[in-house]
Amino acid sequence: MGRALFLHIYDVVQRHDNYFVQRRDGLGKLGLSGLQKVTAVIRMLAYGVPADATDEYIKIGESTALESLKQFCRAVIEVFGTRYLRSPNVDDVARLLHVGESQGFSGMLGSLDCMHWKWKNCPTAWGGQYTGRSGSPTIILEAVADYDLWI
Repeated sequence: MGRALFLHIYDVVQRHDNYFVQRRDGLGKLGLSGLQKVTAVIRMLAYGVPADATDEYIKIGESTALESLKQFCRAVIEVFGTRYLRSPNVDDVARLLHVGESQGFSGMLGSLDCMHWKWKNCPTAWGGQYTGRSGSPTIILEAVADYDLWI
């Protein structure tokens, strides 16, 4: 992720939720900065870093990292949800078809990608149906992304 995009997301989330604004505690000591909280969250989401591993790099505890993750996801959904977390409307489909056609892919809305996610709580009775090459049950996540990564 580029620095400008990261700082834009941080700025928007900080303006939306004062949880990400650095404050002083009851003794007057400065608490964690919003940058620390957002950096921990982005690392957890982007790289699959466990919450307790953020303490080594970002100096933020596990419980705070998990709370930051919850607050961040809530803020992102509230701020960006109406634009990015919705099904395409008629205008979106027309735009996507036009872009696909201009790039030589007539009738294409986007690029399909599939990923297998390990299903650790798969019911035992269903295990055989969902077990693939990995030897453990997985669920297939299918996503279509357009040229500017709108999923």
